[in-house]
Amino acid sequence: MDSEEESFIRLFPPEGPQDEGSESPEQLRREVERLKEFYSALEQDHAKLQVAKKAAEQKKQELKKELNKIFEQQLSLNGDEERAHQIFAIKEENNRLRQEKQVLKNKLEELRVLWNDPVRMLSALPEKKMVFKGLTVNKDDMNKLMLTPLIRYPLPGGSALITFEEAKVAQRIIELREHTVELSCGELKELDQCRMQVKAVPVDLLLPSALEIRLTQSSRSILVSNLPSLDISKDGLLDKLELFFSKTKNGGSEVESRDFLEDSDQVVLTFAQDGVAEQLIEKRFIQMPIGKRTYKVKISPCMSGDISNMQLQPSRCPRTVLLLGIPDVLSVESMRDALEIHFQKASRGGGEVDALAYVPAGRTGMAVFVEDTG
Repeated sequence: MDSEEESFIRLFPPEGPQDEGSESPEQLRREVERLKEFYSALEQDHAKLQVAKKAAEQKKQELKKELNKIFEQQLSLNGDEERAHQIFAIKEENNRLRQEKQVLKNKLEELRVLWNDPVRMLSALPEKKMVFKGLTVNKDDMNKLMLTPLIRYPLPGGSALITFEEAKVAQRIIELREHTVELSCGELKELDQCRMQVKAVPVDLLLPSALEIRLTQSSRSILVSNLPSLDISKDGLLDKLELFFSKTKNGGSEVESRDFLEDSDQVVLTFAQDGVAEQLIEKRFIQMPIGKRTYKVKISPCMSGDISNMQLQPSRCPRTVLLLGIPDVLSVESMRDALEIHFQKASRGGGEVDALAYVPAGRTGMAVFVEDTG
């Protein structure tokens, strides 16, 4: 296994709907497959270290033979100083080989410990930094980490965002830059018809191009899953979990906090004492009575991730245009209609409008960009 190898996932400019979901059996199956691949990689590392150890032993034996040969040759020589230098060099080489052998033994022992203890192996994963960059196109590789950006873009007053169905329309509007929009509305009592000048500029966002995530395993928390769907409230289920896992006969202890993971049916339990979580994780499954039935719930390590390093690069939205300099002369709805009518006309360089957001002068807004899956 190449320790210098990096995995990459590239992020595309966001625009469009973003699917939300929770952990599914298919995702769990993919996670199992990923861990199997990691086990296989560890096994290959183990084999390579064994080969390296044998090679070191063989080299040591060859040096011993060479040493004896040198001693035999030096018996007929009177150059004590030259003989001393050669002996010193051989001793140095032997010391270096002994140190290399010890390093290989230590690595082998670490691999044995990780191989026999999956929980410790999982907690050891964060020790290697991984950079994800690029796009996974092979469906067989979809169990790899995928990141979906959610970008918040502040909008000043007197501005509007227009997203066209075609990128070439947006590009054409930006190239024209200055646009004269005709306003015709009963709200303007002085003039039946007037015009306003707006400026079209591109929308540039900063997106992560490289990301390093450091994972850590909580020493006091566990993740409880495979919970049954019961006709009780979430608080009621949390109470039953706390009552069960606070008893020492069930392997638990005092529960410090309990929380449902957002958008999931999994619960994080945090104990007040060290060592309790580790013993429960080793069980993996536990029979828990709820009401008149007993359910088999799963206990897993509670992992948390922190972004240790992130690199950003500018990315231009291909179908979205920002309009600036819009005066506050119409109601929000009327101004939105006037803008959409104008920029849908092919004679004005426009095209089909997919979405439009308008912020009147004197106010501020926030646009949220998601990945464009269209």
